[in-house]
Amino acid sequence: MAYFPMYMDMNDLKVLVVGAGYIATEKVEKLVDFTNKITIIAPEVKVEVEKLIETYDLRLYKKEYERGDIEGFDIVIVATTKELQKDIYEESRGRNILINSVDNKAYCDFIFPSYIQKGYLSIAFSTAGASPAFSKRLRKHIESSLPESVGEFLEKMNSLRTFLPKGKKRMQYFEKKVEKYFTQHFK
Repeated sequence: MAYFPMYMDMNDLKVLVVGAGYIATEKVEKLVDFTNKITIIAPEVKVEVEKLIETYDLRLYKKEYERGDIEGFDIVIVATTKELQKDIYEESRGRNILINSVDNKAYCDFIFPSYIQKGYLSIAFSTAGASPAFSKRLRKHIESSLPESVGEFLEKMNSLRTFLPKGKKRMQYFEKKVEKYFTQHFK
């Protein structure tokens, strides 16, 4: 079954990443696009993760995961062994903590889609885990067709929303602006 596509404001959410290897690095690279309230627990840390920690001022605990470490977190990404994924998933039940166990859908409340992020534009691609390679390839295909200016355009549209009065005229004005943008930038 497919996953429900949901966009979530992560500004006030606390994220824990258990593990600091290659896969954990990929997850942290995606997460920092949306929040810097990230804590990493791992006994060993790859250089790439150390760079992310330093660049984005993330928190690191160089240690093995211990039961109870998930307390106070809203989202937990488990990029370790299948045994620990299962243990953390079971520990999280009934605690309002969303879990993602990498490459193990059995212990996931959500999955990471392939996505495009350009300012206010976010487009997610998912095959519900059937073929992440397909999602990634489709993302690259769509991304290559997006104009570089799309982020700027949406920034301007957002600023217009703050002072134009709501109503039918505003909707029509925005539709004309969008139509003009598409005519000029999409062939």
